[in-house]
Amino acid sequence: MPIDSDEELREILDGDTIAVIGCSTSPGKAAHGVPRYLQEHGYDIVPVNPTADEVLGERAYDSLSEIEESVDIVDVFRPSDEVPGIVDEVLARDDGDTVWLQLNIRDDEAGERVEASGRRFVQDSCIKVEHERLVG
Repeated sequence: MPIDSDEELREILDGDTIAVIGCSTSPGKAAHGVPRYLQEHGYDIVPVNPTADEVLGERAYDSLSEIEESVDIVDVFRPSDEVPGIVDEVLARDDGDTVWLQLNIRDDEAGERVEASGRRFVQDSCIKVEHERLVG
């Protein structure tokens, strides 16, 4: 079952490094504003955007599999039908304790795979909204 308890969400938000799949270069889009907010609140953001070299002052990667540094959370701003492939990339890594699907992004089967690997799974939830609500 996807995580939805406040205690577990707080634990997830204790992470330091967030890979943002679909991080946007366009101000005004949630996929730009949310990672900017997280960056402003002390998180290290690792943008994944194959059409950009840099987002929010950080090097952008073409895919999660290209990121060499360790990540705690994989935050997804891509359509639900892309989630299985993203989860494949997460499962191929030794890190990524949590897969977080943003608002209106859902995939129960992918979530079961994430949880079966011992990782946590959040879906259809905005990490910024939860951070504001639980951490401030």
